[in-house]
Amino acid sequence: MSRRPVNPSRRYGDSGSGGALFSSKSRSPPYLSIALIVLGGLAVFTYLHSGGFGGNKSPSIRLEDDSSCTGELHRAIPVLRKAYGDIMHRVMHVGPDTCSVVSALLKQEETEAWGVEPYDLEDADVHCRALVRKGFVRVADIKFPLPYRPKSFSLVIVSEALDYLSPKYLNKTIPDLARVSTEGVVAFTGFPGQRTNKAADVSKFGRAAKMRSASWWKRYFGVTNVEINEAATKKFEQAATKMSYTPSCQIFHLKAYS
Repeated sequence: MSRRPVNPSRRYGDSGSGGALFSSKSRSPPYLSIALIVLGGLAVFTYLHSGGFGGNKSPSIRLEDDSSCTGELHRAIPVLRKAYGDIMHRVMHVGPDTCSVVSALLKQEETEAWGVEPYDLEDADVHCRALVRKGFVRVADIKFPLPYRPKSFSLVIVSEALDYLSPKYLNKTIPDLARVSTEGVVAFTGFPGQRTNKAADVSKFGRAAKMRSASWWKRYFGVTNVEINEAATKKFEQAATKMSYTPSCQIFHLKAYS
């Protein structure tokens, strides 16, 4: 906002002469102070709504529960990047808070990302709604086939969502995740006894999360004819060791359907 510069030799008087001019010793009006206050307020407003004075185009989205497996996925992204390399060029995430994951993945170099939110987005913020409007994120019931063609993505990452499904639906959902991937699926699930769900969680997800052991999951992957990707598992473990990363959730690396 521009303002015509004030001539310091001219001051408005407060006597009855109205337009009389006085010397520079008279007290100056508060125009400059007002202008600085207005400009300062605009700067603060811009900073809060753009992620900083640098104008970050990919605003971060706060997770509702940073201790969740979706929160764990955020911490694991650099490790996944190192383990999977160029495979992470076209990624789909499935699970709660998918807007936050998609935003984080889009910040990665040469990475395209999409997301599927299995639950409602009633409390979604403006950034999440923008991702939905642009088609990066969509809401879909993962108990049914995903609205994508086979091999639409190079890598599919699912966090937390599988914990809320019964075996009846896992039998359909896990193969469907493998169907839409060309290179594989990475699944983040909770450890048995990891945390208890709040009443609000049960209301939102329809049921309490079931935390299952690694042996249970491996047996069930076999039931659904989805194989463990041993090579990807080894690469991830090596990357995690080099980066001093210790996951707080179970992480499974699965093969895509040939």
